[in-house]
Amino acid sequence: VLRHEEFQEGCRASCNGPYDGKWSKTMVGYGPEDNHFVAELTYNYGIGEYRLGNDFLGITLVSSQAVSNAKKMGWPLKEVTSGVFEAEAPGGYKFYLEDKEQLKQDPVWKVTLGVSNLQRSVSYWSGLLGMKIYEKDEEKQRALLGYADNQCKLELKAVGGAVDHGTAFGRIAFSCAKDELPSIEALMRKENQKILTPLVSLDTPGKATVQVVILADPDGHEICFVGDEAFRELSQVDPGGDKLLDDAMAADNSDKWFAEHNRKKVSA
Repeated sequence: VLRHEEFQEGCRASCNGPYDGKWSKTMVGYGPEDNHFVAELTYNYGIGEYRLGNDFLGITLVSSQAVSNAKKMGWPLKEVTSGVFEAEAPGGYKFYLEDKEQLKQDPVWKVTLGVSNLQRSVSYWSGLLGMKIYEKDEEKQRALLGYADNQCKLELKAVGGAVDHGTAFGRIAFSCAKDELPSIEALMRKENQKILTPLVSLDTPGKATVQVVILADPDGHEICFVGDEAFRELSQVDPGGDKLLDDAMAADNSDKWFAEHNRKKVSA
């Protein structure tokens, strides 16, 4: 746990999805956000379940330790190819664990998104957003892209039809120099691409205010570019993050309340 934050109302930029109520976010990763891939886990109080679509296809980790941990815990694993195991998180999200020595820089190897047209998506992510193409396999209808050799990669994989985002919510975020944000927005306007949130400042209670521009690719995958200077201040590892999360979970009596009132949490 790198940091944990509680919010009393929905995010102006829909960080927690299309929900207006109380929510929290917890940043988790193998190291500081400055130089590691980090997952942002959002929790909307009162929402009991989400319907997953085919938009987010999984995260791949290179970590024999993760495989060992899963086996020790009795967590179900399915070997999908030699030395690669599929695990499913409680919410249904897929993780693929490569049974190899953990990478030193970051064991998160790639994030896989479903696309409806591989060439169109590659053109967007590479041609417009400037990602380097590391691999492209027409037969398997997949492509691997990234901004740097030592960073987590983005895999685009054709799903053989339309992309369904379900009722869950996610986006890919990148930091860049704050001065680049207006240029990114201007380019997307020029190319008639979708801008979900024009340049806006977002507040985090007691922490730095960051500037963001949020886009959508041809399949509606959300992409957030955030000003790096303020983000580096906001994203400092909080030594008390674990305790904040534990305290929030202990204080969240919503499951008990719904059970006592013989009601179910809302299904998104």
